[in-house]
Amino acid sequence: MPRQSYVNGRYVPHASAAVHIEDRGYQFADGVYEVIAVAGGAIVDEGPHMERLFRSLAEMKMTAPASAASMHVILHEVMRRCRVRDGAVYLQISRGVAPRNHAWPADIKPAMVVTARPIAWPRNFAEVRAIEILAVPDQRWGRPDIKTVALLPNALARMQADAAGAADAWMVDEDGMVTEGTSANAWIVTEAGELIPRQLSRAILAGVTRRAILEFAGANMLAITERAFSLEEAKAAREAFQTSTTALVKPIKKIDETVIGDGQPGPVTAKVFEAYLAYLTSFGGGN
Repeated sequence: MPRQSYVNGRYVPHASAAVHIEDRGYQFADGVYEVIAVAGGAIVDEGPHMERLFRSLAEMKMTAPASAASMHVILHEVMRRCRVRDGAVYLQISRGVAPRNHAWPADIKPAMVVTARPIAWPRNFAEVRAIEILAVPDQRWGRPDIKTVALLPNALARMQADAAGAADAWMVDEDGMVTEGTSANAWIVTEAGELIPRQLSRAILAGVTRRAILEFAGANMLAITERAFSLEEAKAAREAFQTSTTALVKPIKKIDETVIGDGQPGPVTAKVFEAYLAYLTSFGGGN
């Protein structure tokens, strides 16, 4: 079966899927989204993703086009039609279609699209390669805690990293503190072996992978402190990694010109990765 997507109540061939040219998501980046992992045919952490989605909708004063239960059915149907057992589903909700104007009409109806794609999850930590990071100024709007489709600053930072030969960028605020990656939460491991993710605030996205790792890291007696850390502290860290839905736990070997630790993925990062991989695959019964 050719790849299919969901667009406003219809399942359509992905190659011809389209939205209206006056959709506000297209013209104003007026929309929110979620990327959700799929493992063994099961949706991973659907509850936390739906919780974050509905928070984003509320913060944007947008109406949900469907209930969480209806979205569950749609996500699974797109997965089935695309034959995705391991991969990710992408759900985007825009404010809807209206004549182009900064203000929107009271009766506007939200629009929703869903796509799915396969991903071959790594089988163990030996398959994971450490990456290099470029530090860049954080030029995003003041509410990156809302998962909106307004990702131009993120995309520009990623392209800047690519031009410098790095895999991703870590964004740094005006005080010299690391906020996050272009699509991932940033972590460091101190010389004492303490895990440091930046604390939640309006400055970063509340990552679902971050949330899961915090829960089982604490259960496994890993020392954790949620706080801001500077770019210089990150460069001096024993280990560094970033987390996201599709990259899982990605070790970092270099930030700018500074090698992190000995330049190899460290033992704490490995422990976090293996624990998260076991968590991920548990949703599909280990398939």
